[in-house]
Amino acid sequence: MLDDVKRSKLRGRGGAGYATGTKWQLCRNARSDTHYVVCNADEGEPGTFKDRVLLTSYTDTVIEGMTIAGFVVGARKGLIYLRGEYRYLLDSLQAVIERRRQQGLLGSSIQGRAGFDFDIEIHVGAGAYVCGEESALIESLEGKRGTPRIRPPFPVERGYLNQPTTVNNVETFCAVTHIAVHTGAWWASIGTPQSTGTKIHSVSGDCERPGLYEYPFGTRIGRILEDCGARNTQAVQVGGPSGVCLSAMEFGRRIGFEDVPTAGAFMVFDRTRDMFEVALNFAQFFAHESCGFCTPCRVGTELVVRRMGKLKRGYGSSEDVQVLYELDKLMHGSTHCGLGAAACNPLRDTIAKFRPAYEQHMKSLHFAPGFDMDAELSQARLATGRDDSGAHLETLA
Repeated sequence: MLDDVKRSKLRGRGGAGYATGTKWQLCRNARSDTHYVVCNADEGEPGTFKDRVLLTSYTDTVIEGMTIAGFVVGARKGLIYLRGEYRYLLDSLQAVIERRRQQGLLGSSIQGRAGFDFDIEIHVGAGAYVCGEESALIESLEGKRGTPRIRPPFPVERGYLNQPTTVNNVETFCAVTHIAVHTGAWWASIGTPQSTGTKIHSVSGDCERPGLYEYPFGTRIGRILEDCGARNTQAVQVGGPSGVCLSAMEFGRRIGFEDVPTAGAFMVFDRTRDMFEVALNFAQFFAHESCGFCTPCRVGTELVVRRMGKLKRGYGSSEDVQVLYELDKLMHGSTHCGLGAAACNPLRDTIAKFRPAYEQHMKSLHFAPGFDMDAELSQARLATGRDDSGAHLETLA
């Protein structure tokens, strides 16, 4: 089975794209009497909703993939880390797990095979975006604050409870089940040599037919736009805020790890959208979701929001855009985990590809203050009942 997963060239569907067979091999080879399999169902990336559907309609496929992983790496226990907002799925998931126990597909001596023992528990998260990162997810599983770990060691060596652990995405486990049924060679025949198989896309935004679309890797961005009924499209955000923003000139590019990698989000923006506002919304999301562990991310994401807020209020200048560039460079090279490093991806892409959206907020070529001091004194004037010329800053000069 491990050889077949390697033959399939399956890569993780959570966004990182690490070779699944290699990850399982490393976990299997790690010296320990106890191994774990973890399903990352913390689907927190804005614009992504594929895992929710897989957990709802293809629960057996997901759990079968986890069981196969347990068999391969020598794990007796699996854990599903369920996103806090998906708590409503808990009862139905538990029911499927119990049914599979009764069918001899989970528990001791699965299918009568002595020594093949594997069972699954579900852990519900608390709604933190950063717990989608595998080491932060493991910290949360252990009852700790969801803060990413310093790596190495990697989870396959020292993961859950300090034991070898393989963490895979919901869609990855579904793919494993298909590979077990149809062989790795079949899976490798789909897609491209570097990106085999299919990918499920959560299509949303300005299109006539939003929903889930499954395509072989190598499919053009333009093909997906045509199929979902997008019109007059200005931009597509692929992979969520931490992914890449593509302009209309790039719709000939293809989905794949060698071109446009994605965790599944496919957000469509037509020409009525202000791409500055889109980037500001994403910046506010990252500032809110920063775990606060490292200073570059905790402070940097907030500084980005404040600088973009200054532009929005009409106090912008070309210097503000330069400061945003500098913040991007600083965060990209100094943050503790990938959240801070990717926080400025939408900012960088939209400045480069939709510069007029920023320029319309610039009122000066030179530095402009970020606030109106006279306006800040309005409450003092109200409290004192004064509104004469002497109570206004601009008249004192």
